[in-house]
Amino acid sequence: MSAAPDDTVPGGTPDQVPGRTAELAPGPEPEPEPVPGLAAGVFGTALPVAEAYAGLLATRGVQEGLLGPHELPRLWDRHLLNCAVVAELIDERYRTLLDLGSGAGLPGLVLAMLRPDMEVTLLEPMERRCRFLAECVTELGLANASVLRGRAEDVTVRAEVVTSRAVAPLSRLAGLAMGTVRPGGMVLAIKGRTAAQELKAAKSVLRRLGARDAEVVRAGHGKVDPATTVVRFFA
Repeated sequence: MSAAPDDTVPGGTPDQVPGRTAELAPGPEPEPEPVPGLAAGVFGTALPVAEAYAGLLATRGVQEGLLGPHELPRLWDRHLLNCAVVAELIDERYRTLLDLGSGAGLPGLVLAMLRPDMEVTLLEPMERRCRFLAECVTELGLANASVLRGRAEDVTVRAEVVTSRAVAPLSRLAGLAMGTVRPGGMVLAIKGRTAAQELKAAKSVLRRLGARDAEVVRAGHGKVDPATTVVRFFA
């Protein structure tokens, strides 16, 4: 495709000032996705907190570079609801949860909203992200959530459930997760379409680490479409 001449506004008329390059007006900013109707069924009484969190992600989260502006039109569908349905995989006997590489708080903050009975630790190595997470915890009133700055390789904290989303390939993530989950605990790694391939590639690593019953499971059948794909295994 040929470039437009310097003195022509693409799709418009020649610039009236000779020798001056026309400037394109910036395109409209992506709009946050409206709260979908099915969110009430997934979040229940935690929906107002989820809406407040969505507002923080759409403003400060984008400003801090924790979420791309292009993600705003699918903020609920791809991020909030995708994480929220994972709560159905965590039964009532579990009381502590560690979210590895928590980033913008997905899924850790979402699970803290849905499971106020659980102590949720958001583990994140980057100071900028930790600052955002701490602001979210305070402003959302999540008394059961705390932020810990550090790397999984360096911390001594252990939890009954370890979660992750877009942190590392499973073959590397397995070692990080097994080092932070308590014996008998559960690891939930939210993955996409490559989950089965990643699990196959990581089989020998999981076996060496002593992980048990590794499998691909899906959360949110009948609630979200598509259901959330998770690799689950036990320590």
